Amino acid sequence: MPKLLLSLLMGFTFISSSAQELPKNYGQLLKEVEPQLISWRRHFHENPELSNREFNTGKYIADYLKTLGIEVHYPVAKTGVMAILKGGKPGPVVALRADIDALPVVERVPLPFASKVTSEYGGQKVGVMHACGHDSHISILMATAKLLTAMQKEVPGTVVFLFQPAEEGAPGTEEGGAQLMIKEGLLDNPKVEAVFGLHINSQTPVGTLKYKSGAFMASADWFTIKVNGRGSHGSQPWGGVDPISASAQIIEGLQHIVSRQMDLTKAPVVITVGTINSGVRNNIIPETAVMTGTIRTLDTKMQKEVYERIKLTAETIAASSGATAEVSFENKTLVTYNDPALVLKTLPSLLKAAGAENVSESTWVTGAEDFSFYGEKAPSFFFNLGALPKGTAPKDAGPHHTADFYLDESGFIVGVKAFCQLVFDYGKLK
Repeated sequence: MPKLLLSLLMGFTFISSSAQELPKNYGQLLKEVEPQLISWRRHFHENPELSNREFNTGKYIADYLKTLGIEVHYPVAKTGVMAILKGGKPGPVVALRADIDALPVVERVPLPFASKVTSEYGGQKVGVMHACGHDSHISILMATAKLLTAMQKEVPGTVVFLFQPAEEGAPGTEEGGAQLMIKEGLLDNPKVEAVFGLHINSQTPVGTLKYKSGAFMASADWFTIKVNGRGSHGSQPWGGVDPISASAQIIEGLQHIVSRQMDLTKAPVVITVGTINSGVRNNIIPETAVMTGTIRTLDTKMQKEVYERIKLTAETIAASSGATAEVSFENKTLVTYNDPALVLKTLPSLLKAAGAENVSESTWVTGAEDFSFYGEKAPSFFFNLGALPKGTAPKDAGPHHTADFYLDESGFIVGVKAFCQLVFDYGKLK
């Protein structure tokens, strides 16, 4: 720890003395953009759209960016936006990313700009809400684009703004999200050298930043286990093979993988069964039961081992009951990995943007992000911005992906400051 701290302090000294200074009117530009930033956020919050259905959201973003006079590509990756700002000074190509989709959640927070939008998801009528803060991400990046354009003559290099759809996952078999942005070559022309992103957090104190070098957020995998039994009358279970009973034992066995088979001192592992469906009547033992769930790991070797152990556990327990189990997996995201060299170089930028007392190192996060795919194309750095109101305990905050999710808007401007500082400092470092 002392060596790391010393390295960071030396890096901070280097950047302070050699980085491209922000223009003198930067502070005034921040003050002027903040009300517009909050207005944008409230507009997007009141008008959310689900993944790959962000038609109005994408058009709104693109229309505004065009007024800045920068190069705008729309639509990309179905409903997304890419914009390019060429700075007035030589430097690298840096990408800044925001996700733009909302979730199928009915809002319960009594805000004057609360969402009343409904849509269809999975064949059901659902409420739609920005229950993960993507509305704030859009607005922060739009404000950043406005500021950097106003300072264009002083900006080192080129900035690529990525407004990405479908971070929460494209519906059905559709393509979407970061993978589709990459597939369409949005990091190739111009060739991006580093990617930065942030995520708002409702349980982190407002205006503070949290980061972690190396593995930061978990990979997300989905699994499906189909248990095949043999039907019988509910009064005569011995006449068949009960797939529901076998499924209950499998669910218990999956938790033993976590608590008894994985080395949790190396990295955390989570296995959650989210759905189980079987049967049509209370006195009929059905033939099959199907459960689905998610796996979260922060180490690729452990991820592969968990796959193997889930398959072995399900098949063995099913066999012990006379049933069979079919197990399949689908990878949704990679581990969000913050390139250690990039973190070391640019962490001082966060210290300057938020104040050293407002920046701290995080622990592992078992949530997942498709920002992870950008790290396969270029070194990347993803960090959290706090939006928990002062005086509120984290345990009392509405969690992400829930009807009670709430953000304090007063710290959003710190996200803009972080992005601007990263652009100027990284440009000079290169």
